[in-house]
Amino acid sequence: MTQIPKTRSFSLVLMAALALGGAVALPTTAAAQNGDEASLARGAVPDTTPQQRYQTAIREAGGGLKVSLEECRTMAAAERRSCESQARARYQADMATAKAMLRDPSLGPVNVVGGPIRSTETVYEIKK
Repeated sequence: MTQIPKTRSFSLVLMAALALGGAVALPTTAAAQNGDEASLARGAVPDTTPQQRYQTAIREAGGGLKVSLEECRTMAAAERRSCESQARARYQADMATAKAMLRDPSLGPVNVVGGPIRSTETVYEIKK
């Protein structure tokens, strides 16, 4: 009977929804790439004012906390609590230093403590 038009209309609606979803996803990807390039361009310019140094210090403190908490989540439960409390204590110390830099412009950037920079790329080794 009229079952064929219903199937066609469903497939047409499905195709339209997929096309619309693809069209919506493309601009956000392009915007993210532009945002990354803008962030890299901002990072290439040195901080000259106390306010700029303060903003950079609080961004670094937040980023350090985020990375530290991610590393803590990979640990066993017994070690995780201690690791998280140390990460939060380091964040509080970094924020206090950032605020001190804002009050006293003669202070320099926050002292970098830690190991070498780890790669953010995921590498898969294929064994033959």
